[in-house]
Amino acid sequence: MVCHGDFGPWNVVWRGHRPVGLIDFDFARPAARLDDVAYALEYVAPFRDDAECLRWLGHRTPPDRRRRLELFCDAYGLSSTSGMVDAVIARQRQNIELVRHLAGRGHEPQATWVAEGLLGELDGRVAWSRTHRHLFTDAPCSPEDRPAGRRGY
Repeated sequence: MVCHGDFGPWNVVWRGHRPVGLIDFDFARPAARLDDVAYALEYVAPFRDDAECLRWLGHRTPPDRRRRLELFCDAYGLSSTSGMVDAVIARQRQNIELVRHLAGRGHEPQATWVAEGLLGELDGRVAWSRTHRHLFTDAPCSPEDRPAGRRGY
């Protein structure tokens, strides 16, 4: 399967509120089917704190992430919202490694992003997703996703 690799709203051509096309295939590559789904979910669920949802993603109020994830999974015929949370977190980790790799080879804009501290921000997104799993699903988090010192999370 060939995936887009950067399937976010910024790479969708919109006509009003309707998507009509997809652009920017710089990161297209063979990948698992759910790779683009997990990447898109990071932004449409979204896997961001409320302040970022309001400021950067344009939400008027904090989103009902669980409902948005359920609607997305239902529309795509996906049965496990818990599995999709895991897939998004895995995709976030892959993105960190991709940015690190490209920056290490001198590719732009990744080299500038790394110099400006993006890797720390991306690590923070993964940590947020892991510790806020309860906003997306009733499934318990794994021991590695529990904040330090917390039990029964």
